[in-house]
Amino acid sequence: MLRIAVSLIALLSLLTPAVAQTPPATTAPVAQSAPQAKPVAKKAAPKAKPTAKPPVAAESGPCRLGVISVIGDRYSVQKFGITIYEAEASEVPIDWGLDDLVFARVRAATNNDPGVRRIAYPKGVFEPFYNPKTILIRDPGERLPDIVRSFTANANCERYLVATTFKAELPNSHMTLNGIGTYNQGVGGILRHSHLFANVAITLIDGRSYEEIKRPFVNFGANFAASLRLTEDPLNKLDNSLFPAPPAAASASAALRERTRALITDRLDRGLPGYLKEE
Repeated sequence: MLRIAVSLIALLSLLTPAVAQTPPATTAPVAQSAPQAKPVAKKAAPKAKPTAKPPVAAESGPCRLGVISVIGDRYSVQKFGITIYEAEASEVPIDWGLDDLVFARVRAATNNDPGVRRIAYPKGVFEPFYNPKTILIRDPGERLPDIVRSFTANANCERYLVATTFKAELPNSHMTLNGIGTYNQGVGGILRHSHLFANVAITLIDGRSYEEIKRPFVNFGANFAASLRLTEDPLNKLDNSLFPAPPAAASASAALRERTRALITDRLDRGLPGYLKEE
């Protein structure tokens, strides 16, 4: 029995170090989750640049008629009494598109003929025509054909239609109406009446010789019929309340602008057909 006990003790002493050397089971470390990648922000697609507007097509083809209008930047405001010494006159700068109106009426009278061109001109080039050195005999540079020749070398139009203004005498008086505008006439502050006027002249000029094309009897029938009118043309009549006081107020008057444009339109529509007809 003693030997058996000794043998067991010896066997246990051999097993104990082996157990001690066996590493304890360890729990596998929990793997830390990798940080989630932030979504990459998509770059906004660059905005497409606006397509440039196509350039306005240049006028092409032959120029049958070049239109030159020099009527539209001054408005006359005139006041008359009994004698010439009571006359007052002012010229007011305006921007009413009257030159545009002339071109539009010419285009309408020619059924929008593509051969009709509007001709630009240098500022002040018509000053010698409107303010000549002498009244009776003009210098060559003051004549309308010579002025037109000076800036149309590259236009190459068959003819030129030039719209200008002129001075005219007020019927049954010695008073002069200058260009386009309005006048008030009478005695004192009660017996007065107001009117519009549009002294517009049309001149045709040959595009090669630069000689004026005469039309002595143009629209004779229409003008003669107008002279026989028994009543006043309603386009000329103006209520006294619309007469500008002071004269500078004319440029801001919508009523004056529209009434004046209507009067000019009537004069042009009556006169242009005679100048535009083919010979």
